[in-house]
Order: sequence, then C-alpha cells, then structure tokens
Amino acid sequence: MAVRMDPQRFDELVSDALDLIPAKLAAVMDNVVVLVADRDPDDDELLGLYEGVALTERDSHYGGSLPDTITIYRDALLDICDCDEQVVEEVKITVIHEIAHHFGIDDDRLHELGWA
Repeated sequence: MAVRMDPQRFDELVSDALDLIPAKLAAVMDNVVVLVADRDPDDDELLGLYEGVALTERDSHYGGSLPDTITIYRDALLDICDCDEQVVEEVKITVIHEIAHHFGIDDDRLHELGWA
C-alpha cells in the first residue's frame, strides 16, 4: 500500500539525503540541480532520473551549459513504500544513486555497490 506524505515533508527527506553526501564530494558537484516531481511523464514507475553530462565526461567545450538535473519522483517512491521509515530509506538510496550518475558511475557499478 502506498504511503501518503505531505509534499513538504518529502522535500525535507530529499534535503536530508543530500546532507548525507560527504563534504568533499558535495564540494566537487558542479552545475547540478536537484528537483522533486510527481512522476516521470514517460515512465510512471521511475524513481529518479539524472540528465546531463557526468563530471567524468566534461571537457573544454562544456562551459556555459545549463545545469544538469536530478529529478526525484515523489509519487513513484511513495507507491513502493509501506511506511514512513521505508520512504526515508528509498529517498536516500534514490538520491545517492542519481548523484552517483553525476559522478559518472553507471547502473552496473551501482548494482555491484548495492545502490541499485
């Protein structure tokens, strides 16, 4: 059964998950914004999405680019959770997973590391 949660509370969970990023990693995150949306328009089960150019792929032609975006999909995450504690954990996993993409870590490596 899906969890019901105030959108502001969900936003706070995303912020809390961002606070878990070690300071040294947070300091090198560059030109990226984290957003919360209800659902992905193309895949209503998608939990999060990174769109942009990973730090490992940027070159001298990158300058002047729009920010990369990490979108966390609130309703999709709430749908897979049975309690508030599970929402906290799934938000944390999803935020870290998408930030890892910003650092150039692909899904296969994230699965190996347990951040699927």
